[in-house]
Amino acid sequence: MSLLLLAFAPIFVIIIYIYVKDKYEKEPISILTKSFLLGATVSIILTIILGFVAARIFPLTDAENILQQFLQAFFVVALVEEFSKYVIVKFYAQRNAAFNEPFDGIVYAVMVSMGFAALENVLYTFQHGAETGLMRAFTAVPAHATFGILMGYFMGRAKFSNNRITLNLLGLLLATLFHGAYDFFLFINFIPGISIGAFVSLIIGIVLSNKAIKSHQNSSKFKIK
Repeated sequence: MSLLLLAFAPIFVIIIYIYVKDKYEKEPISILTKSFLLGATVSIILTIILGFVAARIFPLTDAENILQQFLQAFFVVALVEEFSKYVIVKFYAQRNAAFNEPFDGIVYAVMVSMGFAALENVLYTFQHGAETGLMRAFTAVPAHATFGILMGYFMGRAKFSNNRITLNLLGLLLATLFHGAYDFFLFINFIPGISIGAFVSLIIGIVLSNKAIKSHQNSSKFKIK
């Protein structure tokens, strides 16, 4: 039970944080819950299927080959996982009537990301123990939230723009770039000290995420002028 709580605690903290940041027009709990559950199920299933295909296209035959690790980080992991989340936001949340302002892109993308991260976090925590769960609470889970915010910022803009396709894909691209960079620096940890790059990319992502949140808050049509 303690491991389960450890795995879910950072997920709930981030969900509450984003829910509070949605200051002017809260999203229906039912749709938020469905987004979370779709992230924990459909996105995971898509990741398994697409990841299997991507791994066949970009096989890892040498763990110390930087190019192979680059392809693993950006295509086999980052693009596959972010696309699997993107599909849910685009075809479920973005089409919902409750998605009625740009900030909602952030809210729903984070909910899907947290659903994905929740199952992933439970598996890692139960497999590797409390120390791994504690470490992920300050690294991998916030990273998934950051990727979700960056994706959701552009998907929120896309819903109310004539350039919907471009903005949607820009959100997917940005999330993939930050996710890929984070994983790449961790994957090439055979180079001494290189892992610090993952934390640098995470910090940059968090800074940009805060700017994205404030930008959509300030432009909310529900904000009292």
